[in-house]
Amino acid sequence: MDDRMSRLDALRFARRVLEQHTARQLAAIDQWIADEERRETEQRQGEENRPPAPDWLLEVGLNRDHAVYVHRGDCWNAGKRSRGMEEAEARQALANGVPACPHCRPDAG
Repeated sequence: MDDRMSRLDALRFARRVLEQHTARQLAAIDQWIADEERRETEQRQGEENRPPAPDWLLEVGLNRDHAVYVHRGDCWNAGKRSRGMEEAEARQALANGVPACPHCRPDAG
């Protein structure tokens, strides 16, 4: 008895193997697409739900109890240790001697 496959059987086998492999690859790509769509949705929702940037910032020193500068909210030079505050609080800080940032000049407006 001849155990060799016929050419037709070999082609059908190759097609099944390729079909299974392709199905797995397509499933992986579909999962990547779903993951990316989820990430984009989360990012968009995060941007939409982000609170507005403060109009005024108070920058504090390393010890966190010494005010360094008062900044406008969009100042490029505001340090990492800055927190948002209301306009009245910013004006009070300036009146109490906290220096105004020399770059954004919150005391000039």
